Amino acid sequence: MNIAVNPEIAQSIAAGEISTNYHDQGQGAPLLMIHGSGPGVSAWANWRLNIGPLSKHFRVIAPDMVGFGFTERPKSVAYGKKLWLRHLADFLDSLGLEQVDIVGNSFGGGLALAFAIAHPQRVGRLVLMGSVGVHFPITPGLDAVWGYEPSLEAMRGLLDIFAFNRELVSDELAELRYQASIRPGFQESFSSMFPAPRQRGVDDLASSEADIAALVQPTLIIHGREDRVIPPAASRRLFELVPNAELHMFGRCGHWTQIEHTDRFNRLVIDFLRR
Repeated sequence: MNIAVNPEIAQSIAAGEISTNYHDQGQGAPLLMIHGSGPGVSAWANWRLNIGPLSKHFRVIAPDMVGFGFTERPKSVAYGKKLWLRHLADFLDSLGLEQVDIVGNSFGGGLALAFAIAHPQRVGRLVLMGSVGVHFPITPGLDAVWGYEPSLEAMRGLLDIFAFNRELVSDELAELRYQASIRPGFQESFSSMFPAPRQRGVDDLASSEADIAALVQPTLIIHGREDRVIPPAASRRLFELVPNAELHMFGRCGHWTQIEHTDRFNRLVIDFLRR
């Protein structure tokens, strides 16, 4: 791929000591979007159908988290919630942003939740989509995602797990995502993040239920009913715990709410954040 025309690569800023690739589109209230943790993922790959529509209403800021995409991969770092939360705080500091609304997908939802707990004054509203953040037994789907070993067949299998709508899973998409997963450095960092037994990854990204129940931020929780990666029960539990929450469950939808129901997802987020 010609990096000069790769839409995944946008602006760069030093967040602490980490050179961070991020997208910054639109004007208005700042909206931070945190991607999920699939192999070869980037902010653009995760949010490409959402950044444009949302940027008509907000200043949309979507970074590649450390270890993912085209953000720097420092040698000898210990990947985990502590590192990712520090990266988020440093990133917002570098942009001079005191408070943001946050949309988090899956892994990114767990980080959004933990960031709101650690820095409540820096978070206005929360949108958690197919989110981790509470304890649950790891699903076979998530175990397969985090245990990915690069091959076209393995990537095709993951896409089948992610999407309810099989029309979205083409040979071309499988090839594209496979090639993304084998870019220099991508698999090396990814394979070190969630080693077996991968239940530890779920538990590391979880916040205490007492802390979740103490959140004051208005929170929109979105999940696909047929999600095979993060169990819908996780979002139901979040809904039970977060005092000022609402839950929207999409039927005929897997883990890709923002892709499988793009227009509805975008409208839900816009309406919720503009109240």
